[in-house]
Amino acid sequence: MDGQRTVYHERQKLQFCLLHSLNNLFQEKDAFTRPSLNVIAEKLALEDPNQASWTPISVVFKSHHNVLTGNYDVNVLISALEQRGKRVAWHDRRCGASSIDLDDKLFGIVVNVPVRRYGGLWKSRHWIALRKVGGIWYNLDSDLSAPDPFKHREEIVGFLDSVVSTGAEVLLVMHGEQ
Repeated sequence: MDGQRTVYHERQKLQFCLLHSLNNLFQEKDAFTRPSLNVIAEKLALEDPNQASWTPISVVFKSHHNVLTGNYDVNVLISALEQRGKRVAWHDRRCGASSIDLDDKLFGIVVNVPVRRYGGLWKSRHWIALRKVGGIWYNLDSDLSAPDPFKHREEIVGFLDSVVSTGAEVLLVMHGEQ
């Protein structure tokens, strides 16, 4: 092998950015599927001690995902990652991204950024995966046409500091060992 590796990258469809981020993070087409994430979301809803009473609108707007658009919440992300033997640590936004150790204990980074679409009429959030593949860190944002390689550590730090300044949350995905 010449050290080159193809980087897997799924593009955005509807609001399935969490699904695309997970598949991009694991570098596998079907690491997760809509049905597998729906099962996780349903299980979380059943286990929720504070679940609200059912209403007709609950059929579409479930507590952990939207059935029509596919928008999933952070609880689905964390459960999915734990199923695959990963741990999630929230990055303390008060600390700069330079405090993140990008060593081999870090499997990847998932960022949840605020977005405005349709001339600012639609406010939502978007999941983005960052992952080191073949020794190079990539921005695997499903809104990008292709994976975007970071040239050096400072570029990753700058990107993360920039998105955190806009209200993003950064989740560090660690290999399962303590």
